[in-house]
Amino acid sequence: MQFEGSVITEQGVTFAIVIVKRHVLQSASSREDTRDGFQPYFRGMPVILMAQDSRGTPTYHGRNDIVKFLANIHVSQIPWKRYTV
Repeated sequence: MQFEGSVITEQGVTFAIVIVKRHVLQSASSREDTRDGFQPYFRGMPVILMAQDSRGTPTYHGRNDIVKFLANIHVSQIPWKRYTV
């Protein structure tokens, strides 16, 4: 399996962001199942899900303080990496 993601440490908090399809963010059970599926790859870190619309505008879902932080930075500032697991 391959996916795009990033691990960031900001203000002493280390968290992971994973890019998902938009439909994943549309239901609570889908979000939680997806987040749970990625948790083994990012042990001990909050996992934030991110999807983009057709214009590339991101939508984040996860811990509120982290989502608020991410809303104030441009998606190009995130150091994305392709993970192969």
